Amino acid sequence: MTAWDWMILPLRRYARFSGRARPREYWMFVLFVVLAMIALSILETALGLAVTERWVQTGPWSASAVYRTHGGPLTGLFALGIFIPHLAVMVRRLHDTDRSGWWLLLGFIPILGGLVLLIFFIIGGTRGPNRFGPDPVEVGERRA
Repeated sequence: MTAWDWMILPLRRYARFSGRARPREYWMFVLFVVLAMIALSILETALGLAVTERWVQTGPWSASAVYRTHGGPLTGLFALGIFIPHLAVMVRRLHDTDRSGWWLLLGFIPILGGLVLLIFFIIGGTRGPNRFGPDPVEVGERRA
């Protein structure tokens, strides 16, 4: 499979929460999302659709100008469209490590929960079949 195939594989498996996802499927999808958000942000800025706030803060010993840009309608629509496939690939990635998708609720614990999930997403999956299905490395990624 090419890199592009890996990036869009979760989109072809749009709302499939069953089965397992190997690390490459998850991280290539994350790369796709990051690159798409950067491209959409540049496009929105060029078209004048991004919302930019500018303010100046002054104090007795310093002054600073701050700019903050919020995503516009294109990044918002993209984020809405990508939410379900991203959730599904995260659940399948946890399944590959023989954990239930309910572990995603750890993300609600500030800092520590996100770090634990990051570790779960980085580590390799269980070899051979587990309770969520066959090993995607052994089966191969021939089906979408």
